[in-house]
Amino acid sequence: MMWISISPASQFRQDLVVLSLLLFFVNFTVQQRDPISNYCRRWGHQSAVVDDKLYIGGGLVTYDGGTPQNVSNPYFIYHDLGSVASTGMPQPYANLSKNSTVPDVSGGVFWPDTVNKKIYLFGGEYNGISPWDFDLYAYDIINDEWDNLGVSRTDNIIGLSYGAGVSIPDRGEAYYYGGWMNNATVPDWGGAPQIPTSYLLRYEMDTNNWSNDTGPDNTGRAEGVMVHIPAGDGGMLVYFGGIRATDDGGWEGQPMDQIILYDVLSGKSYFQNATGDVPESRRRFCAGATWVEDQSSYNIYLYGGAGEEEGSVGFDDIYILTLPTFTWIKMYPDGNSTGSYPHHSFSCNVVNEAQMFIHGGFFPLNDDCDVPDQWGLHDMSLGRQNKDKAPWMLYNPDLTTYAVPTDIISVVGGNSKGGATKTAPSGGFDHQDLTALMTRTASAGTRTATRNVSGATATGDSDSDNKLPTGAIVGIAVGGAVVLLGVFLAGFCLIRRRRARRERVGSQQPMAQPYDYHHPAHPSIASNQYSPGPWSPQSASFNPSSPTGLTMHPTAQSYTGPPVELPSGDTEDTSRGSPYAQPGSAVEPKYDAQGNLWIPQVSTVQIPDQNHSPGSPPYYDGTMGSNSSKNGTGYFASDTPQELATERRTSYVPGQPVHETYYHP
Repeated sequence: MMWISISPASQFRQDLVVLSLLLFFVNFTVQQRDPISNYCRRWGHQSAVVDDKLYIGGGLVTYDGGTPQNVSNPYFIYHDLGSVASTGMPQPYANLSKNSTVPDVSGGVFWPDTVNKKIYLFGGEYNGISPWDFDLYAYDIINDEWDNLGVSRTDNIIGLSYGAGVSIPDRGEAYYYGGWMNNATVPDWGGAPQIPTSYLLRYEMDTNNWSNDTGPDNTGRAEGVMVHIPAGDGGMLVYFGGIRATDDGGWEGQPMDQIILYDVLSGKSYFQNATGDVPESRRRFCAGATWVEDQSSYNIYLYGGAGEEEGSVGFDDIYILTLPTFTWIKMYPDGNSTGSYPHHSFSCNVVNEAQMFIHGGFFPLNDDCDVPDQWGLHDMSLGRQNKDKAPWMLYNPDLTTYAVPTDIISVVGGNSKGGATKTAPSGGFDHQDLTALMTRTASAGTRTATRNVSGATATGDSDSDNKLPTGAIVGIAVGGAVVLLGVFLAGFCLIRRRRARRERVGSQQPMAQPYDYHHPAHPSIASNQYSPGPWSPQSASFNPSSPTGLTMHPTAQSYTGPPVELPSGDTEDTSRGSPYAQPGSAVEPKYDAQGNLWIPQVSTVQIPDQNHSPGSPPYYDGTMGSNSSKNGTGYFASDTPQELATERRTSYVPGQPVHETYYHP
């Protein structure tokens, strides 16, 4: 064995180099994990609107210029819908609380309760760790805290993912239909194939009670959408799209001309055939419903999604399903095109009746960042209420009334304020009950809050006393860096002390392998050796026993493609302060009931729970593949790019239009 002697001066210089590298890593890590200033991509997340705020949490995220790619998102943020930043979208803030006892999941659902000012988190897939036992979580908007509401007292409720969820705050009810059971949602699932369920779950917010209502049939479904419309005596749930199980254990696309309706008052389900320009089968899309005051038509806007057919990369289009005629109308793009920038696993949120935000998404054709200057937000003009009558626009907080667009008027009659003259499908209703139900309008519920909600919410104003001040945010960031620096210095001193002791006794040791103080390299999904995982944008095979690897991208690129988003006139910057800095002082560390360090959700540094690290390797195999009954390859080749930036990074110049179109040249 060779013995090597190193002089004290050389050793000291070597130690300084190591320490400098460690300090650089600390600074780089703090800078690269800011959910706002380092935003690049987000998908599979949950979102909800309550009191002019768009709340976003969970999903998978990639930071601009950061690695690894597609890690669990531990942040919980909101966009202030009462203001517009200089880039034409509502300003985000990342000062909401969320500690490690609340799971970071993808494909779950947020149920907003606008009456009691809460947001419920149901279901979702755990990324890279075993799923936890099922619990329902609720975010208390007023007090800026999370509550664990436990398990169902009446039914055996389990976690599900990528089903269809919707809440009806006026009734104090939330619903979830279909979804996957798999090894990322159910503990001890093992390597069994995932299963789409036929469950229709109902949750009563005021009593914390569950029920497993009868669905339309015993066919499992997943990855479709469900919206609520105020038709019938108590409201109707409308479901369409996604996939459905087949008798041979595989799945197929749920036909887009087969609409499923559920009467929440009677508990009965109905099927109704739709006509018109029917979209291709799809999954992982999103939709939102709106209507004018006379409710002569209910208009459901669909955007994008992943394709059902093998080899399909998905869609970048807009369709409208107008009820009660049950007619599909294509709004964008013209002709037979499905759009140039297909993507899926985004979220849709209707704002003030007339606009709908599409946020994030998984882009299979490119890995560019998703318009980081606008934080991945894109605004659909539901009534084409802008100077160019275009389907896309910059956000306008003053647009609060929906007008029926000519796309719909040409099919159902009437005018922009309603007055539809066609009020039934061209071939009639498929069930006589619908003839009566679809002509009735459900009255608004009489539910009242079960607690005092009259005061300002904790996140209601950027000037709120409960908001973390600048000093607190800076203190947490600096404090975290100081703690890490202290650890490194202690290790440095300990190494020096031990080496000095060895030199004093005159012994020389063989050169050891250097210890890597950096966090371990995160393996790519392609190198993952976990048991086969469920379908997701990372793993689309219904039978996950034959995974196909996903080649991860080394870094995220800023988009350099065509200009984006339609200008709606000069947009004044009315944002209420910076999301990054508020005045104040340092914050004393807090601990939760389990003894875990509680970290306020700020936009500077996040210290994840080491038992639930966003960098943990995921279960998933990495592709959108075909189902088990279709013995083909995955949707996307392993060497193709994975995500697409929708917009070019640009700076706003007053008096000049920022964008020309949305995702498109």
